[in-house]
Amino acid sequence: MSLINTEVKPFKATAFHNGKFVDVTEASLKGKWSVFFFYPADFTFICPTELGDLADNYAEFQKLGVEIYAVSTDTHFTHKAWHDSSETIKKIQFPMVGDPTLTISRNFEVLIEEAGLAERGTFVVDPQGKIQIIELNAGNVGRDANELLRKIKAAQYVAAHPGEVCPAKWKEGAGTLKPSLDLVGKI
Repeated sequence: MSLINTEVKPFKATAFHNGKFVDVTEASLKGKWSVFFFYPADFTFICPTELGDLADNYAEFQKLGVEIYAVSTDTHFTHKAWHDSSETIKKIQFPMVGDPTLTISRNFEVLIEEAGLAERGTFVVDPQGKIQIIELNAGNVGRDANELLRKIKAAQYVAAHPGEVCPAKWKEGAGTLKPSLDLVGKI
């Protein structure tokens, strides 16, 4: 079953955020757009390049009213240690959520059970707590923050403009489509 348009399941976790340990739950998501950015593990190879890319673009996400939650099955203590020891990870200003119970990874269906690690999964959650976008990558393929920003802008646009859809490669300010019988076979 697809998780698209389903509500985020209940969870409670601790995150390392701006030098503190903070609680995060599904209720933390309500009223704003959120990204759950799952990655396999701290102190690895592709993960810091992805998280660094998100950190470099974090101001753009914030302008869109989006909070990022980086999630791995490591603990919040490990996130702090990685943050304190890596120049790339030190740039992160968004919550780094620990999921040592594997609850969140199971809820989002990205848990690699035999390894106790999360797949590279990205989930965009709307202000009502419903999943609108899902992206899953193989463990050896990194993601791009700019492409994620484009998808979020499209999701926000269609949420604000019912009856319109964003075509392939849509960018902010470009034309959209209004599905109708008149368009069938004309695109």
